[in-house]
Amino acid sequence: QVQLVESGGGLVQAGGSLRLSCAASGSIFSINAMGWYRQAPGEQRELVARITAGGSTNYADSVKGRFTISRDSAKNTAYLQMTSLKPEDTAVYYCNADFLTTGRSYQVGWGRGTQVTVSS
Repeated sequence: QVQLVESGGGLVQAGGSLRLSCAASGSIFSINAMGWYRQAPGEQRELVARITAGGSTNYADSVKGRFTISRDSAKNTAYLQMTSLKPEDTAVYYCNADFLTTGRSYQVGWGRGTQVTVSS
């Protein structure tokens, strides 16, 4: 069983910064890609940023230049550094990972989410 646990959300004023963390634990053999998604009230969940095992990244256009995704493969942890936050960044942020379990099965996992609220 694999768990993804997010941390680092909170309330911040517009223009401020937050750093989210996502730690994966459990029966993990290897992690391919890790990513961050977000879902605002009444909206669909959308990709924010994603990073592969090789370090390739992609971002939603709305966060390019403001958010940076990184990972520490040794710790099975991904980070999302968010700067110049805007009220429209307010959402629940979810961690996602594609991984191979120790039983050699491919799985996709989700964390429970962490709330990010940006006040104007």
